[in-house]
Amino acid sequence: MAAYKHILSERDMPRKWYNIQADMPTPMRPPLHPGTGQPIAAADLERVFPGNLIEQEMSTQRWIDIPEPVIERLLTFRPTPLRRAYAFEKALKTPAKIYCKDESVSPPGSHKFNTAIAQAFYNKEFGIKRIATETGAGQWGSSLALACQFFGLELKVYMVRVSFEQKPFRKLMMQAWGAKCVGSPSQDTAAGRKVLAEMPDTPGSLAIAISEAVEDAVTTPDTRYALGSVLNHVLLHQTIIGLETQKQFKKLGVSPDVVVGCAGGGSNFAGIAFPFLREKIHGANVRIVAAEPTACPTLTRGVFGYDFGDLSGSTPLLPMYTLGHKFIPAALHAGGLRYHGMAPLVSQLTKDGLVEATSVQQLESYAAGVLWARTEGFIPAPETTHAIAAVVREAERAREEGVEKNIVFCYSGHGIMDLSGYDAYLGGRLTNYELPQSEIDRAIHDNGKMPPIN
Repeated sequence: MAAYKHILSERDMPRKWYNIQADMPTPMRPPLHPGTGQPIAAADLERVFPGNLIEQEMSTQRWIDIPEPVIERLLTFRPTPLRRAYAFEKALKTPAKIYCKDESVSPPGSHKFNTAIAQAFYNKEFGIKRIATETGAGQWGSSLALACQFFGLELKVYMVRVSFEQKPFRKLMMQAWGAKCVGSPSQDTAAGRKVLAEMPDTPGSLAIAISEAVEDAVTTPDTRYALGSVLNHVLLHQTIIGLETQKQFKKLGVSPDVVVGCAGGGSNFAGIAFPFLREKIHGANVRIVAAEPTACPTLTRGVFGYDFGDLSGSTPLLPMYTLGHKFIPAALHAGGLRYHGMAPLVSQLTKDGLVEATSVQQLESYAAGVLWARTEGFIPAPETTHAIAAVVREAERAREEGVEKNIVFCYSGHGIMDLSGYDAYLGGRLTNYELPQSEIDRAIHDNGKMPPIN
C-alpha cells in the first residue's frame, strides 16, 4: 500500500534551531542605525525587542537550543506531516514525486505559529507584559494572538486595511484568542494618522502597519514589538520545518532535487529552505526555488541595497532586495506576500546564486491552488498557491524532460479563512497584475538616497 503521510514521532522533533549565518559563503552585511548610518549595536534595539531575542538576532552560532517551554507548545502540533501528493502528480501526468511539508496543521493554520510561540516565550521571560505587531493576511496576527494567550501577554495587532476588510474571520480569530486588532493605517498612532491625512483611501501596506506597531511599542510601557518575518531570529525559529523535512526524507531513503517555498518576507521559505541550503553550500545537488507574486516582485525585480523595513523610516536600514519602503503594493489576495522587502538572509543567499527566484501571476497561482484542492482535498492559502504554481512548473519540466525528480514544498497554511479570494477567482472577477517598471522606478526614486552596499 502506498504511503501518503510520513510522520515523525514526537521524540524525533528537532531540539535545536539552525542558524544559516554560520555557513553562508558571504556574510550578511550589518543593519544600519536609521539616524547615524552606522552598524547597529544591541543597545540600539533594546526599546523595540527583548534582550534575549536581540542576542539571537545577532548570533552566528550554528545551533541554538529550543527552550523546553517552547518545545512543549510546539509538540501540540509538531512534528508536522510530510505528505506525498499522488493525485496531484497524476493530474499533472508527471514522473516527478511531489511532497508537501504541511504547516497548516497548527491551531492558527499556518507556519507562523512556530516563531509566535518562541517570541511570546522570550518576551515573557524578559518581563514584557504587552506586544504590538502588524499582520498582512492575518496568519501572523492570529498565530501571535494564541501564543500570547498561552504565555499571558496582551497583544495589539495592526492589520493591513485591505486584508482587514477582505478577511474578517482572521480578525475574529485574534479576538477569540484575546488580542485587539485594528485596521492599518489607523487613528491610534501618529504614523497612521499621517498616512490617512495624505492618502485617506489607501489599502495600507505592511510597511505602514510596521510603522504603527513600532511606534506603539516604543511609546507604551512594558511593551515590545514582534515581527512575523524578515528578521534573522524569525527565520531561525522557522528552520524547524526544514530540519523535520530532512529527517523525513532520510527515513524515505531519498533526497529532494527541488525545494520550493512562497516568499513574501521570507519566513516560511527560509524555514523549509535553510537546512537544505546548508547541504547545497557543502556540495549537495539541490535547487532551491522562491516563488513570489508578479504584483510584488521583490526578489525578481527589486534592487539589492539598504532600505527601511517600514514606511516612516524608524526601523534599522536592512541590506535586502527591495521595491522601496514607500511602495504600496496592489490589493492582491495573497496579503502575506505584500511586502516591499525581502529578509536580508534570503536576499544575500539569492544574490550569491544559491536561491532561484521566480514570480507568479495571480490567476496562475489560484489555478494551481484549485487543482491542488480538487486532487488532494486541502484548500491552500493564497500565499501557498504561489509555491504550488512553482511546483507545477517544475513538474511539467520533469514531464517534458522525462526525468524523475523529488520535489518538496512548504504548504505554509490553509485557505479556509481566505475563501473570498477563491470566490473572486471562481467567479471570474480576479485578474492578473504585473507591476509596471515605471512604478518600481518611482518607488525606488521616492526612497531617496540610501547608503550604498559595497
